[in-house]
Amino acid sequence: MGFHLPGMFTAKQGAEARNVPKGYLAVYVGEVQKKRFMVPISYLKSPSFQNLLSQAEEEFRFDHPMGGLTIPCTEEVFVDVTRSLNSL
Repeated sequence: MGFHLPGMFTAKQGAEARNVPKGYLAVYVGEVQKKRFMVPISYLKSPSFQNLLSQAEEEFRFDHPMGGLTIPCTEEVFVDVTRSLNSL
């Protein structure tokens, strides 16, 4: 399955996955199986993205199981939120 959202992309596996481009933030998304996404740091200003971060804070505090920021929502919800941010 392939889709492209301008400004957001999924990370590659392996050693390249540790590299986060300047101006982006790596997040893990999913309820059971986590998928890694790179999102522009400009998303941090958005109220809808801040809501996702609040959910992550409530569920994980500072103990993120993937070693990075984990957002506890479905991939579909995450893509919908970020798609709406891209259209602004």
